[in-house]
Amino acid sequence: MPSVAVIGTRGYPSYYGGFETAIRKLAPYLADNGWDVTVYGRPGSTRLDDPDKDGRVTTRITKGLESKSLSTLSYGLSSSFDAARHRPDVALVMNVANGFYLPLLRSRGVPSLVNVDGLEWERAKWGPRARQVFRTGARFTAKWASGLVFDARAIESHWNEHFGVEGRFIPYGGDVPPMMRVPEGLTHRGYVLIVARFVPENSVPEFFQAVPAIAAKYPVVIVGSAGYGGELDATAADLAATNPSVSWLGHVSDDGLLLSLWQHAGVYFHGHSVGGTNPALVQAMAAGAPVLARDTVYNREVLGQNGVFVKADPDSIATSVLQMMSNARALDTASKANLGRAEKHYAWADICGSYEESLRMLAAC
Repeated sequence: MPSVAVIGTRGYPSYYGGFETAIRKLAPYLADNGWDVTVYGRPGSTRLDDPDKDGRVTTRITKGLESKSLSTLSYGLSSSFDAARHRPDVALVMNVANGFYLPLLRSRGVPSLVNVDGLEWERAKWGPRARQVFRTGARFTAKWASGLVFDARAIESHWNEHFGVEGRFIPYGGDVPPMMRVPEGLTHRGYVLIVARFVPENSVPEFFQAVPAIAAKYPVVIVGSAGYGGELDATAADLAATNPSVSWLGHVSDDGLLLSLWQHAGVYFHGHSVGGTNPALVQAMAAGAPVLARDTVYNREVLGQNGVFVKADPDSIATSVLQMMSNARALDTASKANLGRAEKHYAWADICGSYEESLRMLAAC
């Protein structure tokens, strides 16, 4: 039985973000295919009593520093040391910040498959020192990883050009849900939705500035938070407190509620600008949400020729949202197009199969 250690997520099962969603899908898939799976995690970030937890997957909690700038590095270090001690056949490593520890794994004969994620050093939320850490981690990853995974073709091209390395394109997937109930207090295609971590590169400030104009005609539902408090959380709270048409739900870990919100939304605004294939965008498409996306190479790659795009400007966002909401037939067309594209290009079964194939090749080396 081949063994794999997963390093760089918050654990299994966890509902924090895209990495965690991918591992919730991949870990049971690997177990089904005869793998001994261990997922490293952080204290308090996993639901060990989750009824959907696969008992064949081992969750191992290690120590680290819980802070915005040090959590990834510290938990990655402790996880990598533990994995090096146990010597699995292969390690699946998420995020180039953990690239610093790949020489340790290699010294113990553990090959590594690294999902490089997006271009973290371009994210506005990081200061100069953190950006340098991510860029250096990327250099370590390019040198020491046994294999690389790129979740977008544009990310793959960047690594080819700037680091001179090849890898495999494996995007994120989306679940096509059954027809779900409309969330309480809302109507089908009658509200505008944003689901995002509250950071500037997700166009959250611009969307918040557009909210009053949108909320004058349609309800607005805001899902997300900064995770550590701050100005954008305060702005969301103020918008909800001063406008009865605005609801701020904070971070939502209930997959059923999120799927229902996407499925019945009139417009889902996706403002992410840095990164590759965004898990929230793919899942929104799979749920059949009509999407208005910030105009980036990554969002165009995912949505394709039928996508609707807008620049990161409050007036442009408000105008585009209102135009889309006023045309029910166009919303229905967009919903069907997005769902069809998700089924064709972003099915979890295909994605998990690609990961399993790559891991098995490295484990056999």
